[in-house]
Amino acid sequence: MPMDTKASERLTSFRRLLDHARDRLRLDLGFRLWDGSLVPSDWPQDAPAIAIADENVVAALLRAPKAETLANLWVAERIDILNGSIFDLVARRPSVRTNEIRRTLDRRLALTTGLKFLFLPRGGPWPLEEIATEKEGGDKRRNKENVSYHYDVSNEFYALFLDSRMVYTCGYATRWDAGLDEMQEAKLDHICRKLRLKPGDRLLDIGCGWGALCIHAAQHYGVHAHGVSLSEEQVAYARQKVCALGLESLVTIEIGDYRHVTGKYDKVSSVGMQEHLGFDQYDAYYETVRRVLKKGGLYFHQAITRPAKRRTKLLKRQNPEFRLLTKYIFPGGELDNIGSTVQSLEKHGFEVHDVEDLREHYARTCRHWHDRLLARYPEAVALVGAPKTRLWLAYLAACSIAFERNTVCLYQTVASRRRRGSSGLPPTREDLYSTT
Repeated sequence: MPMDTKASERLTSFRRLLDHARDRLRLDLGFRLWDGSLVPSDWPQDAPAIAIADENVVAALLRAPKAETLANLWVAERIDILNGSIFDLVARRPSVRTNEIRRTLDRRLALTTGLKFLFLPRGGPWPLEEIATEKEGGDKRRNKENVSYHYDVSNEFYALFLDSRMVYTCGYATRWDAGLDEMQEAKLDHICRKLRLKPGDRLLDIGCGWGALCIHAAQHYGVHAHGVSLSEEQVAYARQKVCALGLESLVTIEIGDYRHVTGKYDKVSSVGMQEHLGFDQYDAYYETVRRVLKKGGLYFHQAITRPAKRRTKLLKRQNPEFRLLTKYIFPGGELDNIGSTVQSLEKHGFEVHDVEDLREHYARTCRHWHDRLLARYPEAVALVGAPKTRLWLAYLAACSIAFERNTVCLYQTVASRRRRGSSGLPPTREDLYSTT
């Protein structure tokens, strides 16, 4: 069906604006518009391009020019990337700031073009409006709901992009071209070395995921490991794997809130757990760790952090991208800074021994996850649908880019209960990195 006159004028005007923007911003990126035409017209068919499915996309972005609008358009496939991924788009982005873009573009052309679209309907669908959840962390019920929202998507979905051990935390690259399975095995062993595990130790893993650390520690270090998680899917998987490996005498996994853990442990680990707690729960969390950790024991803490702010009250302020993350991916999530983490440990009676930054390792881990999920896109769509698959692809890519740009970090911290006299640790950390 041919376009009416006004629709044709809108298309022509938008093409003119895109050509102008590409020229002024020296943008090495093409566009495919809703009528199938390319901008520029000679853009190679196999080169990365942004596809705009309908003219209402332009109207939606004009009326609500924010990250949430773009996210909805992305998961609905009304904006797409042809012949590439989000990483290709970022690599070709203009090297000028937003305020410079405004000064560079012809304001009159932008205004007259925008007015042609402004009063069009926003179109649809808007999938995120149907699946959105935004809940602060806190009591046991709320924490379980938040954890289930993210982790109980399905074990089959996570198996599409995680390593063979189902590890969903930062890997450890002993060389930068390491594959995902190698990185995750190295990470598990790195944690065990930092905890200085030995046969007979009792290890508690808080937020144990699919049980990989408990299983690795039992198999290779002879410890008795106990893992707790609020995710029913994770616990069911971990228990099944423990039985399949014949480790029932060494490994136990249970559904439980960290505050209800009882007993005493020689070593305690928390890998990617603090991000789910929320600031208001930190005191209860660190008090629990101190309560269950034996004197002379070690605590391993791994968490994503944000850089510290000049004023403490700004730490809770979230940028639009992080608000999207907590609304659609990690409800209840909040990020500490490493200085505050160390301060919290000391405040609750711990001595901090080691702090190691693995930011660049996480950038590579997330890139592995993204690429593996993208490679199995049809299978993911069959399991959870296109909107959720595209949402996870955007989330994994955004995380990788954020770690690469140093807007978020990842730290491993080792601490013990503060005591007088010797800590019992060796004089150097050579044993942590020795390959002999």
